[in-house]
Amino acid sequence: MIPLDYIHAARERLSGRVLRTPLLRLETDTDSAIYLKLENLQPIGSFKLRGALNAVLQVDPDELRAGVVTASAGNMGQGVAWAARELGLPCVVVVPESAAETKLAAIERLGGQVVKVPYERWWQAIAESSFPEAPGVFVHPVQDERVMAGNGTIGLEVVEDLPDVDRVFVPFGGGGLSVGIASAVKALRPAAEVFAVEPETGAALTAAFANGEPRPVEYRASFVDGSGAPQVLPAMWSRANGLLDGARAVSLDATAAALRLLASRARVVAEGAGALALAAALEADRDSVNVVCIVSGGNIDAPVLAQVLAGKTP
Repeated sequence: MIPLDYIHAARERLSGRVLRTPLLRLETDTDSAIYLKLENLQPIGSFKLRGALNAVLQVDPDELRAGVVTASAGNMGQGVAWAARELGLPCVVVVPESAAETKLAAIERLGGQVVKVPYERWWQAIAESSFPEAPGVFVHPVQDERVMAGNGTIGLEVVEDLPDVDRVFVPFGGGGLSVGIASAVKALRPAAEVFAVEPETGAALTAAFANGEPRPVEYRASFVDGSGAPQVLPAMWSRANGLLDGARAVSLDATAAALRLLASRARVVAEGAGALALAAALEADRDSVNVVCIVSGGNIDAPVLAQVLAGKTP
């Protein structure tokens, strides 16, 4: 668990730099009251700005002279590039070859240098917390406590805006978002449940909860490019296990349907990972509880969005 005082300090550090996103109720056919935490409205279209800024702002200026480096499917890259631009630093973002072009264009627009590598090399950079081919301080997208504390500010806002929240669904990529949010929510409202959500095409955390330990799973790239992985990082499993109440795996069809619902009923444009939480909430037991779904981002390629809105699953 990330200490609550770390999260409060992150909020002070981020004040005036990130948006306090709204919590809006979504009209659905479920017995539960479903609310959307719209992190897609952040300046970079993703929650990643919170963690990236909180981490970079705490690095010793002398260490930052060579710049910053991160490994990302796109959104964390934008967050680190944004922070680097604010501080006048060079930035390198290592991305998998399957990364969404919309996200890559945004990184470059912010001044970041994109380095495409095969998925296995990208995952190696995340697992080893380094990319020696590029100079600079490596900002881990997931298992940096400073990143998780920044993410935890979302949890503070959720409980403040909905004090009687009963359940929170959070997209799971590497775990930094769910651990950060759960740390804040559990500290302020211990009775609330927090579940991570993954696509079935890479549900490593769901498998870890089922087996009691992390194990490699079959991974397939999909339009849900911000979530799903072949395995859970050991350091993140030790944090997630016991803090989260479990994990849910949802199908690509259910995710696409949730994305369409967000667009048609809330006029919200989400990316694949941003629709995972709602997909899980719609499949959950139909009990009367207050549910919050984290809409983690809205950076989706236009052709992919067009397919989804046309009723297809990319």
